[in-house]
Amino acid sequence: MAGIVSVSRRDLAQRRKKLRQQRQIKILQTIWRTSAVCGLAGGLLWLTIQPMWVLKAPTQIVMKSGKQLFSEQTIRSLLVLSYPQSLWRIEPNAIAESLKQQPTIAQATVSRRLFPPGLIIEVQERVPVAVAQTSKQQKTIDCRANSQSSANSPGENPQNCSPNSSTVSKKGDIGLIDAHGVLMPLEKYTFLNPTEKLPSLKVIVSPQQSRPYWTQLYQAISQSSLKITEIDYQDPTNLILKTELGNVHLGLPSTQLPEQIRVLAQMRHLPAKFNPGQIEYINLKNPDFPSVQMNQKLYIKSQSP
Repeated sequence: MAGIVSVSRRDLAQRRKKLRQQRQIKILQTIWRTSAVCGLAGGLLWLTIQPMWVLKAPTQIVMKSGKQLFSEQTIRSLLVLSYPQSLWRIEPNAIAESLKQQPTIAQATVSRRLFPPGLIIEVQERVPVAVAQTSKQQKTIDCRANSQSSANSPGENPQNCSPNSSTVSKKGDIGLIDAHGVLMPLEKYTFLNPTEKLPSLKVIVSPQQSRPYWTQLYQAISQSSLKITEIDYQDPTNLILKTELGNVHLGLPSTQLPEQIRVLAQMRHLPAKFNPGQIEYINLKNPDFPSVQMNQKLYIKSQSP
């Protein structure tokens, strides 16, 4: 009985010793790992503060759109950065957001490049689908009212006089518009894409007018077999298209635009029935009952003996 007790005590002592050794090994491993992590962090910190990780000029920036690389002059015009600047102080998200504020850029991603130090920027440009002309409104003065005021004040000369009191539409700025209705300055687009051809479609729009149906209208036009060269969007109550059949009045833009364009394509054989010179415009305000407005003066002249 005494032998069994003594053996059990010896085993317990050995187990305690083994546990102490295991604890010591774990402590040493923890210390080594902590030292290694601290050394690595210190090394990385030392590397980051070295002068080599500095953005010194736009030549260290690679900016591209697809396969097209932008020139240094273009990069300078698009990015507002101070040089030299630590690469680690630059915020890629902030640069991407500033680029997306450009009217010609839809998306942008910015990432740091470590070897060699610099930035890699990829942008997605907006694709123009039409040349946009913004219309400006100028009020004119009634000649009769002005002549009466001139009679009362002989010393004053009438200015800006027209036959009747009306609002005259004048040409404004020329720009570009994409499929989503975003307007772009022409000079900014041509600066980034000097060799690209401009769209053949022309749109006349008013800056004050919202264009909620533009995307729907353009999709319908782009899928139509009929050639459409101009969209007059300056009258909010009457959308006018210039087509190979002549001018087409669509009325107030609405959700029935695709149906109106479809009916218009079905009228492509209209010149076989009517002389195009006698057609003043095609009325498609109600696509269920399309009509043709004839030029009364030409029609009467053609009917005279």
